[in-house]
Amino acid sequence: MSLTPALRDATFRWIADDPSDATRTELQGVLARAMGGDSAALADLQDRMAGPLTFGTAGLRGPVRAGTNGMNVAAVVRTTAGLASWLGTSGLVFVGRDARHGSEEFATAAAEVMAAAGFDVRVLPGPLPTPVLAFLVRKHGAVAGIQITASHNPPADNGYKLYLAGGSQIVPPSDGEIEKAIEAVPAAVSVPRSPSYSTVSEAEIDAYLERVASLPRGQSRSLKIALTPMHGVGGAFAVEALRRAGFTDVHVVRSQAVPDPDFPTVVFPNPEEPGASDELLSLAASVEADLAIALDPDADRCALGVRDGDTWRMLRGDETGVLLGSLVLSTTESADPLVATTIVSSSLLKSIAAAHGARYAETLTGFKWLARAGEGLVFAYEEALGNCVDPEHVADKDGISAAVVAADLAAGLKASGRTLLDALDQLALDHGLHLTDQVSLRYTDLSLIGATMARLRAEPPADFESEDLLPGADVLRWTADGVRVIVRPSGTEPKLKAYLEVVEPVTDGLESARAAGRARLAELRERVTALVS
Repeated sequence: MSLTPALRDATFRWIADDPSDATRTELQGVLARAMGGDSAALADLQDRMAGPLTFGTAGLRGPVRAGTNGMNVAAVVRTTAGLASWLGTSGLVFVGRDARHGSEEFATAAAEVMAAAGFDVRVLPGPLPTPVLAFLVRKHGAVAGIQITASHNPPADNGYKLYLAGGSQIVPPSDGEIEKAIEAVPAAVSVPRSPSYSTVSEAEIDAYLERVASLPRGQSRSLKIALTPMHGVGGAFAVEALRRAGFTDVHVVRSQAVPDPDFPTVVFPNPEEPGASDELLSLAASVEADLAIALDPDADRCALGVRDGDTWRMLRGDETGVLLGSLVLSTTESADPLVATTIVSSSLLKSIAAAHGARYAETLTGFKWLARAGEGLVFAYEEALGNCVDPEHVADKDGISAAVVAADLAAGLKASGRTLLDALDQLALDHGLHLTDQVSLRYTDLSLIGATMARLRAEPPADFESEDLLPGADVLRWTADGVRVIVRPSGTEPKLKAYLEVVEPVTDGLESARAAGRARLAELRERVTALVS
């Protein structure tokens, strides 16, 4: 295969329109090698120019590289110019960033474009957790917030997360409308930019920390915590939030404590991934901690680890969600509280809500939907380690506040001689044992994801009740007695995911129910793996 004139000309145009010397030079080198007959360079060039990146879950996400199909200054400039055009009026905009490759340069570019378009732009002072930006957008009634982050994606990636008025992530049709506005933007090199933006004061950051520190409702503070920010921006910030809340015995994984965009000790910087929390659990065991806490790199997700017998393990997202949800419902001052989770999460929260006389809602996956679940929302969670324990102030998942509330829960239980696992056992006794698992298949050929979903629609398992749940969202649900399976493509990664749940009545004791439930879940996992592979 040789370089086509169309690809060559498109690459020349992108190089001419690129405002960054670095990526202009980068793509010139790839093009030169492709023109010289280098087949690997040609394949690389075809991939780089296959874009543009499109708005998915909350915004853009992709590899940091030159070309239309990459995160680079040109993409950020044109995206921000499209956003400014779509907003249509002046107003307050916050811009934040994490510590990934390119984040500082991308945040500066976004701020300069918005400032030149007439907006009052305030940039966060350095790499900070994403929930801080969401908090500020909501607190100050900003028209938008831009966070440069790829959350828990691999090191090569970066992203552009967008919040609108109210501090929630964008939803359709706004994403499509902004995409159309971006298409109308001229070449990035022609977009006006101005350094006339200001920096958010430390007092404003302090307001977030003070709010989070006020969340605990219990009086106990005797708790030893092991914590990792997983090479992200949440480490010192989380320690300070916990300190202000009264939790001072915190031990941080030293090798993962400082922001590092290469994430050297983990393959994927995601607490959900096998092995990602190994160093945290090792530290927890060595210091004899009461609770382990893992944040993802931008600190909007929080995972909990507990001692289970002689070993330590991470709780599943559903386990953490129902524990925090139960605590919030037992302490809320709302007269008519609403809790929410997603269609792929455990059904246990529904039963807990009913026991508290609270309203319950299910949404599509993603906090852009959960934050809009309804009036009176006091708690929301998704099984992918996202928890919103203070939606009045942060209308998004927030790993920092979740960590503080989890510490409050664990300290209260410890004071009464109990643990998080004891609390989960009590929920099982009260509502039945809910066991969940996930089958996750990663693809390099993305077309196979759509093909697999089409096959599953055409050939559903005969002994399940099958429904095409919300067809526009590409979700399948299979149900049988005490069993539920939901299959969908991931919104942020090249994966196909199947979410499994088995509900086992507790009639002959917890251990008997647990053994029966685990056997049913293992059988279900084996079967679903065969079906989706």
